[in-house]
Amino acid sequence: MILELDCGNSFIKWRVLDSGKLKAGAEGVAGSNEALIDSLLALPGVLLTRCRLVSVRAQEETNKLVEALVEVFGVAVSCATSSREMGGVRNGYEEFDRLGLDRWLAMLGGFKLASGACLVLDFGTAATADFIAVDGEHLGGFICPGMPLMRSQLRTHTRRIRYGDAAAERALELLSPGRTTVEAVERGCMLMLRGFVLTQLDLARSYWGDDFTVFLTGGDADLVSDAVPQAQLVPDLVFVGLAMACPLS
Repeated sequence: MILELDCGNSFIKWRVLDSGKLKAGAEGVAGSNEALIDSLLALPGVLLTRCRLVSVRAQEETNKLVEALVEVFGVAVSCATSSREMGGVRNGYEEFDRLGLDRWLAMLGGFKLASGACLVLDFGTAATADFIAVDGEHLGGFICPGMPLMRSQLRTHTRRIRYGDAAAERALELLSPGRTTVEAVERGCMLMLRGFVLTQLDLARSYWGDDFTVFLTGGDADLVSDAVPQAQLVPDLVFVGLAMACPLS
């Protein structure tokens, strides 16, 4: 069994593949190293043979996770690293190793699936956009706060904004002007996110007309999917790139 991990700023996304198969036999999201290991140990007949991961966390945090996996499962761990070029994609950052690894892997996965120009939109703690031309040249991208960051900032810096997750979910059932604080905040953040998406689409069209593929990925991608009906929703796009960066065969 192959364990794949996407260690983001807030959560660890994981999945277990049966060797030789592309589909996940089990998957989930964990809030800590301990929760991840508990989830894996709870899987019936779990026998991990290999592991590959991508992490945007501090090196010390990543090392602790790797050490825990080795100690508990005795598995060798391959970690994705930055590169100037891979899979036909050329990193467009002036300092290529400053580009977030999750963004880099999502670009690799998107270009592989599109076989042409593509716009990769990732919605997690931050919302990111990256533009990859038909020849694999990364033209650059944008980063802005995602829903979790926008919500957190308003709650942190505005004393009277207090509400729970259930209220937030109900508030997003409509996008009419809010008549409560939770509705006003959640719907306002949502419209900002959608505005971000629409500006990226306009820019992509200025580059390539209609000849490009749009990918939506990340935990909040479904929040904007109806605004981009032509897009492909690929929740595991980072894992597509991870398999390219860390081949285990």
